[in-house]
Amino acid sequence: MEKVQYTKRDFYYDLPEDRIAQTPVEPRDSSKLLVYNRKTKSIQDKIFRDIYDELSAGDVLVINNTKVIPARMYAKTAHGGVVEVLLLKRYDIRTWEVLMRPGKKGKIGTTMTVSDELSFTVKDITETGERVVEFTFDGAFEDVLSRVGTMPLPPYIKEKLENQARYNTVYSKVEGSAAAPTAGLHFTDELLAKIKAKGVQIAEVLLHVGLGTFRPVSEEIITDHKMHSEYYEIKEDSANIINQAKKEGRRVIAVGTTSVRTLESVADENGLVRAQSGNTEIFLYPPYKMKCVDALITNFHLPESTLIMLVACLTGREEILSVYKYAVENKYRFFSFGDATFIV
Repeated sequence: MEKVQYTKRDFYYDLPEDRIAQTPVEPRDSSKLLVYNRKTKSIQDKIFRDIYDELSAGDVLVINNTKVIPARMYAKTAHGGVVEVLLLKRYDIRTWEVLMRPGKKGKIGTTMTVSDELSFTVKDITETGERVVEFTFDGAFEDVLSRVGTMPLPPYIKEKLENQARYNTVYSKVEGSAAAPTAGLHFTDELLAKIKAKGVQIAEVLLHVGLGTFRPVSEEIITDHKMHSEYYEIKEDSANIINQAKKEGRRVIAVGTTSVRTLESVADENGLVRAQSGNTEIFLYPPYKMKCVDALITNFHLPESTLIMLVACLTGREEILSVYKYAVENKYRFFSFGDATFIV
């Protein structure tokens, strides 16, 4: 048995910088796909569009239909300083929780200006140091944001993204994420149509991706790490599709770690879910056993991140590190615009 009290170093692996994808491939489904079979412990090298051959009639693909908003903006203080603001979670029509850098400029009561049409006042500071701000603007906030905000690409992507739509999935609908559910970036409308025609069902869930997914694990013992809360939603029709599959022994395949976190936040001991919405701080790491999720399509994640820990719940720690070692040696592309894995 592997030890249970893991440190973050237990999830470290060596990654050369040139393996970090800076730009998305075109078309979306031409990225590489590593298929890992947990029963046979075997790896197959494929192209993402080959996912069609790996799926069977009756499988359920669970996708996260969140849409990334241009959540990054820059504001000026009364003294001419500049702060970076990243929208994390909406409280109401004018109030948001934000990440502010440098945070020391965001004292309660401070007012800052983003543009002629947008300003805000800091109202509160959360336990983990995020700011709660109230915006002042005229008209629809989304319209204003489209003019003043930029897509919040992760810090390891240094290249400018020419086509902003490439940081959203083709099925994104509900605005509210500060980052993309990147496993879904590989799907095209044509590939999804082909998959549906094969008899694979699609169930949509919603999780607005915030800091929880990407905040580094700063604690040495991983159980001391606290996740950031993220909003999720499962509707009745999706719950019914998932539950019917579970009862009939058909596979529930999560597209991305955000779909996993949504399902495992609400699943009962039999893997059944019910329609609901709320906030989740779920943190999944070995030896946790998935209750609802049978297989996972996901990208390659950062060393020592909560995401590689989540994937290790399916494979075990040593197995996932050996898969990642193989991927590094075989020149797979890593992180948000990188290649995909299918863990079956």
